[in-house]
Amino acid sequence: MDNLSINLQVLFSGLAVGAIYSLVALGFVLIIRATNVVNFAQGDFAMLGAFAMMTMLTLFKLPYWLSFLLALAVMTVFGVIFNYGVYYPLRNRSFLPVIISTLGASIFLQNTVLAVFGPQAQPLEKVFKSSGFEVGGVFLDSQYLVILAVTVVAVVFQYFLFEHTLLGKKLQATSQDKDMARLLGIPVAWMIMITFIYSATLGGLAGILIGPVLFVSIGMGSIIALKAFSATIIGGFGDVTGAIVGGLLLGVVESFAGAYISVPYKDAFGFLLLFIFLLIRPQGIFGEKISEKA
Repeated sequence: MDNLSINLQVLFSGLAVGAIYSLVALGFVLIIRATNVVNFAQGDFAMLGAFAMMTMLTLFKLPYWLSFLLALAVMTVFGVIFNYGVYYPLRNRSFLPVIISTLGASIFLQNTVLAVFGPQAQPLEKVFKSSGFEVGGVFLDSQYLVILAVTVVAVVFQYFLFEHTLLGKKLQATSQDKDMARLLGIPVAWMIMITFIYSATLGGLAGILIGPVLFVSIGMGSIIALKAFSATIIGGFGDVTGAIVGGLLLGVVESFAGAYISVPYKDAFGFLLLFIFLLIRPQGIFGEKISEKA
C-alpha cells in the first residue's frame, strides 16, 4: 500500500469516527441553543441507544430494521422523560442547577445500566454481514460507510427541518429568544421538549452506529461526550455547522495522530487541538468574536 492509499485509509476512518462526534455534538448544540444549558448526559444518550439496540436484537430476537426503529422509539420516549424529569422542574432557575441536574442524571443512567447489564463490554451486530470492500487500495469498512451515509442523511434532514418547515422556524425562534417566541404564540415548552426528543434520538442514533466499532459498554457515552463537547468548542460554541465541522475535524486529527504518531496517545492530540483553538481562536471556527465594553 503506497502513501496515498494509507492517507486515504486514515482519512476515511477519521471521517467516520468524526461523524459520530458530529451527531452527538449536534445534540449538545441544540440543547444549548434551546435552554442555554450544557447537557452533560448527552453522551449517555448514545450509550442508551446502543444498549436499547442490543436488547432488541439479542433479548427479543427482532429483525435488525425493527430493532433499529424500536431503539429510536425508546430514545424518543426517553427524551420526553429527560425533559420533564431533569430540565423542566429547574427551568426557571439559573443554569448551574440544571447543569448539576444533567450531571446527576448521567451518573444515575450509568449506574442503572451497570446494574442491569453488568460491566462487561458487549458486541453489537453490524448493519451488513460483509466487512466491506476495497477500492484503489483503500479498504472501505461497511460499518464506516453506514456511519457516513446516515450522518449525511441526518444533516440533510436537519437542514430541511429547520429551513423549510414551520416547526423548524418555531424551534429556531425559541432558541433565539424564548420570550419573544412566547409573545408570538409559539408554545415554548413544547418546542424545548421536541428539542430534547430530537437530541436524545441523535445521541441514540450515534450509539447504534458506533456500537459495532467500539463495543457497547458503560463508559462509551462518557468518551463520546468528551469528544463531542470538544467538537462544539472547536466548531463554535452553539453553532450547528460548527458542530458538524468540528466533529469531523477532531475525528480526522485523531485518526492521523494514531496512524503516524501514537495510537495510545491519539486522544491526547484531539484535546491538544482543542487547546490550540482555545489559545488562538477561542470562539471556534464559525463562532463570532464578542467584544465587551469595560
